Amino acid sequence: MAEHTSSSITIEAAPADVMAVISDFARYPDWTGEVKEAEVLKTDAQGRAEQVRLVMDAGAIKDDQVLGYTWTGENEVSWTLVKSQMLRSLDGTYLLKPSGAGGTEVTYVLTVDVKIPMLGMIKRKAEKVIIDRALAGLKKRVESGQ
Repeated sequence: MAEHTSSSITIEAAPADVMAVISDFARYPDWTGEVKEAEVLKTDAQGRAEQVRLVMDAGAIKDDQVLGYTWTGENEVSWTLVKSQMLRSLDGTYLLKPSGAGGTEVTYVLTVDVKIPMLGMIKRKAEKVIIDRALAGLKKRVESGQ
């Protein structure tokens, strides 16, 4: 099994409010630094995204990728790579748990495999940076009420 990187953060909002931001792919360019374009290609019967095309620009790594999403209940979403120019695989999950007085603990788990050779230690560090930026951006976006 591939190694993964994970991190958690507490957001002062209900899980439903956090998931509303996570599932609003059209707004990703507004709050994630790396996503420049996001387009929902396919939705499920509940109207949730099943496939999303993302144009990424993370400095040295630029990519046009399609991710497949799986929604588990109201508090978990996972995704896996469908196609990419730069990545061999990408698997991620957001898991939301109610915490404290109306807050939400958000755990982000990520496994990335790039097509170019990269030491495992460097890859884990890159995953950690991606996760930490995503969680900080998500927290700021949700707590700002936008």
